Amino acid sequence: MAGHSKWANIKHRKARQDAVKGKAWSKASRAIMAAVKQGGPDPDTNLKLRYSIEDAKSVNMPKDTIKKAIDKASGEGQDGAQFQDVRYEGYGAGGVAIIVDCLTENVQRTAPIVRHAFEKHGGNLAKTGAVSFGFHTKGVILVESSNATEEQLMDIALEAGAEDIVEQDGGFEVTTDVASFIAVKDALDAASIETASAEVTMIPDTMVACDADLAGKVMKLIDVIEECDDVQKVYSNADISGEIMASLE
Repeated sequence: MAGHSKWANIKHRKARQDAVKGKAWSKASRAIMAAVKQGGPDPDTNLKLRYSIEDAKSVNMPKDTIKKAIDKASGEGQDGAQFQDVRYEGYGAGGVAIIVDCLTENVQRTAPIVRHAFEKHGGNLAKTGAVSFGFHTKGVILVESSNATEEQLMDIALEAGAEDIVEQDGGFEVTTDVASFIAVKDALDAASIETASAEVTMIPDTMVACDADLAGKVMKLIDVIEECDDVQKVYSNADISGEIMASLE
């Protein structure tokens, strides 16, 4: 689940990904293979592949496994499925806005699954653009305070093109525009600054505050949606406190 990149939400998502590592790796492999088929196997010239590799790293996929996915997609006549990107938009309980990005070879299979998840858990699908207009795409990199100082990040990240650096509980949130994301991530890597998370994500313009009851309903819906193999990422504008998020784990 991606949304406003608060540390509590990031840590919760990572804990859930670790619990279902096999599914997370399967989805990451699918994204890598689709990117290779669309733009070739070189991440230096195929930005979509580079983003997919970063996402794979974020779920701790080994380099060898990433390479195997690239090699498999590069092979002649192998894995003939043609995947397409599909986005679904809707609202969950309490009017929480939710965006679901899928990678599927069968839209007729995927659409009913997503629709059923929304309807079963107090939500509904909306028309294309009805939800996404309230989000903007940014690169977000999280660095734990034990791995870098604010001064280091100011010198390195801002020089590489970062837009902003905000200190949060336990670390720093580095925000970039999409075009500068890779350059900033590469600059941090070159400086041997370990990142806790690095992704191109959808950030909501406004948030919906969730109490424990509403948070439980929203997260249940997101969990069900993410169980679908075709779903790659889910974004929302749910504002859930660290305490409530911890109680849901």
